[in-house]
Amino acid sequence: MLKKSQIEPGHYRDAMANFAGAVHIVTTDGAAGRRGATVIATCSVSDNPPTILVCLNRENEENDRFRDNGVFALNTLAAKHEPLASDFSGLTGKSRDERFAGGRWETLATGAPTLSDALAVFDCEIVEAKDFATHRVLFGRVAAVHVGDDSRPLLYHRRSYHVL
Repeated sequence: MLKKSQIEPGHYRDAMANFAGAVHIVTTDGAAGRRGATVIATCSVSDNPPTILVCLNRENEENDRFRDNGVFALNTLAAKHEPLASDFSGLTGKSRDERFAGGRWETLATGAPTLSDALAVFDCEIVEAKDFATHRVLFGRVAAVHVGDDSRPLLYHRRSYHVL
């Protein structure tokens, strides 16, 4: 018989630090206002229809803007974007406007800000939002896509940035 054990959140985070992931900035804009955040918790759901998901911390009320605007853009970062990733993670203490000033932004289909020199951009309309524990999972149907150059991707592993 297997015994269930309580996993401490800190121990879980330590284990997850060994999970290497691509670094993205997820952005939104609309009636609820502009917002951007650095994320690695995202993945493809389907290619027909093209759908991705992004996980955002619900404990940060600023992240409600994504749900309220109904759109987001997932911007996949290259190695050269490490300073931007730090800015949008909140580590540098920059204001929202200062964060966005660090990149060149445009829009594709939804009005969400898209990073013009990102490795890839997935511009999405939210089709479902599901709250689970501390996070909200946003499912986005891809309305437009942009494929950038073949720069080296920025990764996050063991609580720091790395280049593939």
